[in-house]
Amino acid sequence: MTLNEFEQSVFAVANRTSICETPTIRRLTPTSITIRVPLTTGGFVDAFFNQQTGTTAFALIQNDMRIFGADNTSGWHLHPFADPVQHQFEMGDLSFVEFIAMIENHYSN
Repeated sequence: MTLNEFEQSVFAVANRTSICETPTIRRLTPTSITIRVPLTTGGFVDAFFNQQTGTTAFALIQNDMRIFGADNTSGWHLHPFADPVQHQFEMGDLSFVEFIAMIENHYSN
């Protein structure tokens, strides 16, 4: 995946999902990108991708704290809502659309 492909996928998901507001690029380097997506439920999601290392990370932030996240450092894993400092490794690759769906599911329950 390229930085441009990652950017396009995050913007496309945000633009068609009612929980997401307008995303902005927070940081762009020749090898990495960070995109911030404000949420209608409060807080925001930061989506990070490093093309050189293949590292991807998603974090839901509220009140300056990560309350949910996922990344592929040492293999894909979740930082669950119940205890975001934990690592749950029972998962495969995770896309941004799947991460947003998990947030939507959490808020709809």
